[in-house]
Amino acid sequence: MPATKRPSAKHQPKGLPVLYEDDAVIVVDKPCGLLTMGTDRDKSRTVHAILNDYVRKGNPRSRNRVYIVHRLDRDTSGILILAKSEPAKIFLQGHWQETEKRYLTIVSGSLAPKTGTISSYLAENSAFNVYSTPDPALGKLSHTEYRVLKETKGLSLLEIHLLSGRKHQIRVHLSEKGHPVIGDKKYGKGDAYGTLALHARSLSFTHPVSGKRLSFATGIPDFFTRLVGKIILPAADSTLSAAESIFPAAGDVPAVG
Repeated sequence: MPATKRPSAKHQPKGLPVLYEDDAVIVVDKPCGLLTMGTDRDKSRTVHAILNDYVRKGNPRSRNRVYIVHRLDRDTSGILILAKSEPAKIFLQGHWQETEKRYLTIVSGSLAPKTGTISSYLAENSAFNVYSTPDPALGKLSHTEYRVLKETKGLSLLEIHLLSGRKHQIRVHLSEKGHPVIGDKKYGKGDAYGTLALHARSLSFTHPVSGKRLSFATGIPDFFTRLVGKIILPAADSTLSAAESIFPAAGDVPAVG
């Protein structure tokens, strides 16, 4: 199973850095503002479309394509895995509970306690708003583990360990706790920030062909440091791996597009 090193800037998909690629999977660092895939209401430029063109190398007759394994919200940045075959997609989705997903986010206010797990049944109404319900028949049980890393200027930097992966889960859980994510127009308090402070920082998964555990971590978005200053992640951060020494952090990726 040949692996492809990070493509040079010249061969990167425009505006979408590739962190890793082989015959079965492709791992990218999605920027804020880009949809994972199109919807009936919005068929704008998407990760799915960009990567389909990338693997087809501009040949519309090519049968190469990518498959969506999971999604990030349009305004959430960070690591996204896509499969290059139907069997790889099925394997990754079938083992999704074993996939470790960690995020960084900045919220308003000061949380108490400083570490904890938020659990609730999440449901969605006809207006596409997600909310917690006490009725297990209406919602899906969801768990969000958090840890406060830094507090400053009425803001808190959190590391999130996503124990389940529901739509808008992190944003809803933190908003309902009284600490909405900065820049969240849907579940927030209407703050003045135009960017959502939610970043999928790291992801660890079992490779669908080799069975090996692969881990990837990105750099910290500039927007985060502008909000809370210098960020020092814990030395024992289990999200860091050999992958981070192989691939440069987000701030070192060549500018594309």
